[in-house]
Amino acid sequence: MSIPLAALEDIINGSGTAARIEALLPAGARHRQLKVSTLILGMMLTLADDRPAHLTRVHTALIALPAGDQARLGVIEDWKTGPHQLTYRQTERTFHLVADALAKEHPDGAPSDDLTGICDDLLEASIPAGHKDTSAALAADWTDLETFARPPRHGTTECADPEASWGHRTSNLPGPKGEMFYGYYHSAGTMVREERGPRIPELARRMTLTSCKLDPVRALARVLTRMTEDGIRLGDILDDSGYAHRDAEAWAIPLRQAGAQLIQDLHPSDRGPRGTHQGAIIANGNLYCPATPKPLLQLGPLAPAATPEETAAHDTQAAELSRHKLGRISADDADGYHRVMCPAVMGKIRCPLRPDSIKLDRGRPEVLTPPEHPPACCTQQTITVPPQGAPALLRPAHRRRTHLRHHQGHRQQQHQPRLVPAHGPGPAPPVAGLRARRPQPAHPRRVHPAPGRQRPPRRRRTPAQNQETPPADDPRQPRRRPAITRQPAPARRL
Repeated sequence: MSIPLAALEDIINGSGTAARIEALLPAGARHRQLKVSTLILGMMLTLADDRPAHLTRVHTALIALPAGDQARLGVIEDWKTGPHQLTYRQTERTFHLVADALAKEHPDGAPSDDLTGICDDLLEASIPAGHKDTSAALAADWTDLETFARPPRHGTTECADPEASWGHRTSNLPGPKGEMFYGYYHSAGTMVREERGPRIPELARRMTLTSCKLDPVRALARVLTRMTEDGIRLGDILDDSGYAHRDAEAWAIPLRQAGAQLIQDLHPSDRGPRGTHQGAIIANGNLYCPATPKPLLQLGPLAPAATPEETAAHDTQAAELSRHKLGRISADDADGYHRVMCPAVMGKIRCPLRPDSIKLDRGRPEVLTPPEHPPACCTQQTITVPPQGAPALLRPAHRRRTHLRHHQGHRQQQHQPRLVPAHGPGPAPPVAGLRARRPQPAHPRRVHPAPGRQRPPRRRRTPAQNQETPPADDPRQPRRRPAITRQPAPARRL
């Protein structure tokens, strides 16, 4: 499905990115036929037609436009010698000028602030005006993106793409589930409908590209928090366990301070009760009443292929569990602290330790056996939760491992095998001591030579007639050869 040319031009003009990039380019006396707006338009046309993202394809897309559009966009100009059509050399020159203007002085694998702002404005301009405020919920995820360049040879760092690095990806295809690749991590935040909200088109609202040596979670967190600076409200953010396993400073704390509500898929080892905080039970990153029924605390996520009856039962249990959750009554202060209140004080459950809650109707859950020695969460009106107190999603050993990986660098502590061996693209020999993932060629010294042409047996000489044989009764008698008799010389004639 091709996108109309007018729609792409509206996105470029509405974002205002072309004028900002033009202001960053060096001003010279030499006339430049290709404008930045036309270059961006050629890129969009290439991607809209599902063509490979090659610069030659951009030039092909521009010269394939109708003659009127080419003249209007500057693809065809009137020179002294007559009409001149844009060449690939001119396209390459403008592209390199834009790339140098938006690049960092010292590349480190992350985009510059100017490039990040350009991408944000283009994506925001691509959202139709009728859908900008329909949903504030986003689904976050990242994927692998291999670079165009060949990985560096073993023992070297020279490569045509110096900012790329080795990364790890998980595959759902048959065979090994994890493998190494050389390239980047591409992160995106896609619009999704809010809970019980109307259906909306799932459009990419923010994205970023970073080297694999950088943490993609931290990179996307900085991009999402910039949305609040532009006046865009953050709502629910859906993410998987790859985000929940990060440090709180990397993902949870900055997004919660920006007003987002995290809906995270925890790892199975992180679900359920994980200690207490002033008597309240820590489960799934939240605080619950100490009298919460244990089956509710063990409630897991709903299966993808669940039936409507199972979905309804799961929603009922989740709603009952939320009644035992301590309610948040304050926002985070400058240090990240906030306060929560007992669910009985908030009127969500009935508890004998809170006499006013007994006056509520019996439609609410009731605590039949309160704690014998009530903790602070049952005796105080509110309790204070530190930044890392309640959302302790990782066990101490896992948290120490997360800190270690952060200081070492993303994926830098793992072995990094090469995709292409140094001797060529053929099958590489297996690593010593490890099992090969694919059939390997036999060792040259262990390969038996192919059978050659069989020669006929040689003819043997006839044995001598007067050959003496030793007697059979004395095996130690040495073998004797027949004596050689000298023939008399012939007489010479005088």
